Amino acid sequence: MTQTCYYVGMDVHKRTISFCVKTRDGELVRKGKIQSTKSALKELVERTEQPLTIAMEATLFSGWIYDFLKHLGQDVDVGHPYKLRAIADAKKKNDEIDAETLADLRRTDFFPKCYMAPEEIRDLRSVLRFRNLLVRVMVKMKNSAAGMLMGAGVEYSKEKLHGKRYFNKLIDSLDDVPESLVRMLGMSRSSVEFFQDLERTLKNGLVWHPLLRERIELLMSIPGVGEITALTWALEVGEPDRFKRVRDAVSYCGLCSALHSSAGKTRRGPISKQRNEHLQTILIEAAKLAPRWNPQLREVHDRELGRGDRNRATLAVARKLVAYLMAVDKSRKPFVLREEESD
Repeated sequence: MTQTCYYVGMDVHKRTISFCVKTRDGELVRKGKIQSTKSALKELVERTEQPLTIAMEATLFSGWIYDFLKHLGQDVDVGHPYKLRAIADAKKKNDEIDAETLADLRRTDFFPKCYMAPEEIRDLRSVLRFRNLLVRVMVKMKNSAAGMLMGAGVEYSKEKLHGKRYFNKLIDSLDDVPESLVRMLGMSRSSVEFFQDLERTLKNGLVWHPLLRERIELLMSIPGVGEITALTWALEVGEPDRFKRVRDAVSYCGLCSALHSSAGKTRRGPISKQRNEHLQTILIEAAKLAPRWNPQLREVHDRELGRGDRNRATLAVARKLVAYLMAVDKSRKPFVLREEESD
């Protein structure tokens, strides 16, 4: 006798989870709403006939639910939000209908699964993203300090302003400025130094993490790839084998334009916004500097610069960087320049 499999669609929110349980044939078993807590999820699983196949949309809250259900031994799939158009374009839309739609998509094998990195990789990725947040806050604080000085008509060296020694001397030399400005500048500098220490601690913890250390060293063997670029690639990509072709990785990084083809006509749009924005930002910034240290990337940059503008050249270098990173990550061997290969 064939065992019946039950499909559970979950519409996940911050406080509640709407669920719908169906059989393979589409028969409704039960539906309802529970609190977004581990105890409520465990009770739902225990009170539902087994085996279960659970489907939910990727949201800010789906990570811990995915991990918890996996620890309970359940089969869990997470759907790509953009590809779940059956929910977004529905005429009637509420939590119950969304949960039922997810169950129907999964039981009919039309559910658009998305990649879920291992739990430890996702934990380290959250640390890296928090580090990036600290960097953005530091930049804002530095810009704010410069803005306050300009607003008070104070002359300063743009190149030296954020150096500790120069900044302290500048503060001591301020005479004809309000006392409140001096206090704000001091608070700004103290905040920058605090965030710098915290950022350095987080970065070193990631670089020397046992799970990442060897991988980061291999990625940094590529001339022009620094610690942050290597860390971002390793943690945002997760497992390198998830991409079969370089162009798949290039598309994931948002380094190609959108393609619209219909009735024999093809039109290329601007850079696609369907991408990993963290990787896209880091790779483009790295592509602006990498040609200084990598002769192969310099060749790519110069060739594309002759065909177009600097933006085109930067994107070409970034795409080549993706190919190098992917090759090193998959082969688990250091990068070798062509000149060294010929020798």
